[in-house]
Amino acid sequence: MSWVRCPGRGKKIRMGLATTTLRIAVGGLSAGHGLQKLTDKFGGSGPEGTAPSFERMGFEPGKPYAMAAGVAETVGGALLATGMWTPLGAAMLTGVQATAIAKVHAKNGLWVHKGGFEYNATLIAAAFAVTEAGPGFPSIDGLVAKRRKGFGWALAELALGLGAAAATVALSERGKDLAGKQREVSSEPASIVTDATRQTADTVAAGADSAAEAARTASS
Repeated sequence: MSWVRCPGRGKKIRMGLATTTLRIAVGGLSAGHGLQKLTDKFGGSGPEGTAPSFERMGFEPGKPYAMAAGVAETVGGALLATGMWTPLGAAMLTGVQATAIAKVHAKNGLWVHKGGFEYNATLIAAAFAVTEAGPGFPSIDGLVAKRRKGFGWALAELALGLGAAAATVALSERGKDLAGKQREVSSEPASIVTDATRQTADTVAAGADSAAEAARTASS
């Protein structure tokens, strides 16, 4: 932390420059990722284009999950970048990253070059650190609610984010089961038609064989 003197007043303001830089970078980039999912900004493809990738990750239907992730990243990133309700913004980003770890990256191990959760864990740690240290100066929380920081707040945002991730994963698993059952039900009429067609073909073939045998008998 550093101190600067306000011109003309002789007062000092404590500036958390390191924390400020970290929260603006993490929050701003996260908000950009969220806008990619919600719109076509920053090279994004919007919810329609993002939905198929979410479905491949096991989120069915994909569009609502893509929009939820986009809102969480956009709002959470904006809150963190501006230092407004910092623990809430950090919790929203923690939830998104923890969900990504559980559904996508955990099975690939730690390192990002193998599709692991290294990057996601780093963002979760950054959100925890910013919440514990406080948003720094300038920030909205630093001006109006200086007590929204400390180890207790950091633990609370981590618990909230992990809890939201666990609920999202459980909901997605339930949705996947329901989607599987619906596909099974929708495939039943087709299988019935296929069986009936096969039985009809077998009957016609048997009738043809009988007719041919009768013709041979009559000719002999």
